[in-house]
Amino acid sequence: MDRREFLAFGSMYMVGSSSVARAFSPEHSPASALQSSRTVYPLSQGWLWSRNLVAGAEMPGFDDSSFTPVTLPHSNVFVSWHNFDQNAYQFVSLYRRHFCMPAEHREKRIFVDFEGAATASRVWLNGTLLGEYRGGFTPFSFELTEHVRWDQENILAVEVDGHELQDVPPFGYEIDYLTYGGIYRDVSIRVTPQTFLENVKVTPRDVLSSAPQVQVDAWFVKAAGETSGTAYTLEAELLDGATVIAQTQQRISVAEWNAGHAVLVLRNFSGVRLWELSDPVLYTVRIRLQTSHSADETTARFGFRDARFTPQGFMLNGKLLKLRGLNRHQGFPFTGPAMPARVQRRDAEILKRELKCNIVRCSHYPQSHHFLDACDELGLLVIDETPGWQHVDDSEVWRERYLDNTRRMIRRDWNHPSIVLWSVRINESRDFHDLYVNVNTLARSLDASRQTTGVRYFQESELLEDVFSMNDFGFPLKVPNHPLYLNTEFVGAEFPVRSSDNNAQHREQILRYARIYNQIAADAHYAGGLGWCAFDYQTHWDFGSGDHICYHGVMDIFREPKPAAGFYRSQCSPEEEAVLEPGFHFAENDEPGGFEKEVICSNCDEIRCSILHHGVPKPIIVLKPDHENFPHLEHPPFFLTLPDGNDDWGDLRMDGYVKGTLVISKTCSSKGIDQKFVAHADDQELIADGSDATRIALRITDEYGNVRPLCNDPISISIEGPASLLGEDIVSLSGGVMAIWVRATRSPGSIVVTARHAHLGEQKVILQSHPADRAVSVEI
Repeated sequence: MDRREFLAFGSMYMVGSSSVARAFSPEHSPASALQSSRTVYPLSQGWLWSRNLVAGAEMPGFDDSSFTPVTLPHSNVFVSWHNFDQNAYQFVSLYRRHFCMPAEHREKRIFVDFEGAATASRVWLNGTLLGEYRGGFTPFSFELTEHVRWDQENILAVEVDGHELQDVPPFGYEIDYLTYGGIYRDVSIRVTPQTFLENVKVTPRDVLSSAPQVQVDAWFVKAAGETSGTAYTLEAELLDGATVIAQTQQRISVAEWNAGHAVLVLRNFSGVRLWELSDPVLYTVRIRLQTSHSADETTARFGFRDARFTPQGFMLNGKLLKLRGLNRHQGFPFTGPAMPARVQRRDAEILKRELKCNIVRCSHYPQSHHFLDACDELGLLVIDETPGWQHVDDSEVWRERYLDNTRRMIRRDWNHPSIVLWSVRINESRDFHDLYVNVNTLARSLDASRQTTGVRYFQESELLEDVFSMNDFGFPLKVPNHPLYLNTEFVGAEFPVRSSDNNAQHREQILRYARIYNQIAADAHYAGGLGWCAFDYQTHWDFGSGDHICYHGVMDIFREPKPAAGFYRSQCSPEEEAVLEPGFHFAENDEPGGFEKEVICSNCDEIRCSILHHGVPKPIIVLKPDHENFPHLEHPPFFLTLPDGNDDWGDLRMDGYVKGTLVISKTCSSKGIDQKFVAHADDQELIADGSDATRIALRITDEYGNVRPLCNDPISISIEGPASLLGEDIVSLSGGVMAIWVRATRSPGSIVVTARHAHLGEQKVILQSHPADRAVSVEI
C-alpha cells in the first residue's frame, strides 16, 4: 500500500484515545450528557525523512518523493554499539507527514503532541511555522486548528536539530552520556472540543485511614469568547477496573472559570487496596468537563499509597523499606533511545524481576512514559529527574529552560504512583542558592504530595530539598549528615567492568556492592542506595573506556547480566526465587595462585559444591554465607576455595539448600570449550503496527548453558517475514553475547530470524506478528 492509499484507508477510521474509553454512563450522569468528543490519532507511521535540510521542504507543494520512509520512534543515525562518534547525530534533518483530517472534526480544536525529539524542533503545518521547542527530554505541543485544510491533505513538517545546543540543558559544558537525535518518542494528533481539559492531577489523601479521599485537580482551556455565564459542570468517577466505586460533580464557579482550574474531591468509598511493591493495585479516575453543547473527557491512572522519607528511613504505606536500586540510562545499541513501548517496558521488568530492585533513578532526565507505566504496574519505585549533568549556565535563557523542563516533567508524570521523589537539582552541580530555591518552590507548588531531592557529590552542599541525595564513590560511605539521606550513585563509575574481564575484576565489582549494601543495612540513617548503574551506556570521547562505552553497568548494553547482576538478584527472598549465581567464569583461571577464593551470590542457607570427573562427584565442599564479614546483609555472598587449586580440575556442581531442602543447582564446565550456540527472544509475539519490537539475545555457552565470555565470534543474521532488523546483519559477539532487535511491519504473519555461527551451526527464532487493534492504532 503506498502512502496515499494508506491515507485514504486511515481516514476511514477514527481512533479514540485509551483515556476516553467510554462516556459517562446514563445512570451516573445527567440525561443530557453528551458523548465526549476527544479523539487521539497516533502518528507513528507514514513519515518521510531527509537527512539534509532542503530549501522549501516545509511547504505543502514540495516534492518529497526522494525522502526516506521512516517509522517513529526514529533515530537520525544508525548507532553502533561502541566506538560511536558523538558528532554523528549532530546535524539538522527534516521530517514530513501527510495526513487528512476527518470532516467531523471541523468545529474542534486540533493539536499535535510530541513526547520527545532531540534536541530542538521547529514545526510547520502547510507551510506556516507553528513554533519552536528547544529541549530533548520533555513533551511539547502545537495547535493546528487555524491552519488545517479540510478538503485536501495536510503537510506536517518538523525540522529537528540534533546538535548539543549550548543554551539547552543538559548542555553548556560536558556530559557523561549521549543525547542522540531525531523524533525518538511518539507523536500524536489530539482533537478536542473548543473548551477542553488540559491536564488532570489525582492526589490520594488519608490513604492509611478508614476514610481515604481522592482530590482531582482539573485544568481547562476555554473557547475563545466563552464567558463564565456558560453553565459548565465538572464530573469525576473513581473506577476499580470497570466498576464505579465513587462519583461526584459540581458546577464550575466564576473564580475557578477565570483561573482555568477546578478541584473535585471523591469521598465515601471503601475497600480500596493499597499500591504495594508486591501488589501494585491501580485505579482510574475518569473526569468530564461538560456544558449544554460540548463535553470533554479524559482519565488518569493512579494508586493509593503513602510514600515518604523520614528520619527512620523510607516508609511505604507506613512500613519501613530499605531502598535497593540502580540508575538507568535510556540508550540502546543501534537506535539510541528510539525504541518502542515494549522495549522501554522491558527495562523496568529487568530491574524488578531479574535484578530484584525496588527503586530506579531516571538518570539524568525524564524517561519514556512507557517505562514509567511499567514501573507503576510492576511495583518499582522511581526517582524522576530533571535534565542536567553538573553544569549550570549563567544565562537566564538556560536557567529558564531548566525550570521549564522541571515544570513539564512534573506536570507530565504526577499521576504515576511509582514516582516517590522529584529530583529537581542539576545532577552533581555546585550550589546555586537562588536558582534552587526557585526550583523547589516550583516543584512544591505543582505537587506538594511528593518530596524533592537533588543529587550532589559533596556533603557540604546546601540542602534546600527535602531529601539529601549523595553520589559517593568511596568506601566506606560517608556518614549521613542530614536526617533524610539517600545514596544515589556508587561503585560503577570508579570501577568499570567488561563482561570479558577476568575473575578478579568481576569479584571486586561484586564485593564493592556487597560492602556498600552491608554498610547501608547497618545504619537506619541511610534510606537506601542506588548503584551506578543498571546497563552499560554510550558516552563522549572524554569519558568511558576508550571506545565511547561506560562499562559501569551490572548488565551490559545488550541487557545481558555480568556477574555483579547476581549480587542484586541474590538479595531477594528465596520464597520469591531461589538464586545461585557464580561470580566467576570457571574455565577461565589466569589469576596468580589459581582458583583460591571465588565469590558465589546466593540467597540459600547452604551451598554444597563438588568436582565432577566423568560425571562422578568428588568430595563435597559445604559453604555457608559469609555473615562474619557481611553481618548486616540478609543474604551475604559465599566464598569457594578448591582444596587442590588447579591440580584437581573437573566440572563444578553447586547445589543450593534452604532449610535443608535442595532448591537450586548449577554446573560449570571445566573444559574451556565453546559448546552451544543459543538464540532467545524476549517475546514470541509482536503487534503488526510497524513499531513494535523485541530483543533476540545471541549467546555462546558451555554444555551447561553458562556464557563463554572469551568468545567474540561473528554471527550472521537473516529475517524472513514481515519484520526488519534493528541492528546489523553481521555482528561480533562481545563477552560471549550479543543482541539484536527485530521490529514488526504493519503486515501480520510469521517471522523467522536465522542466526548462523560458522562452527556451531544456526539457530532459528520464530515470532508471530498479530494484527494491530484498530481501536487504538489506526492512524490518519
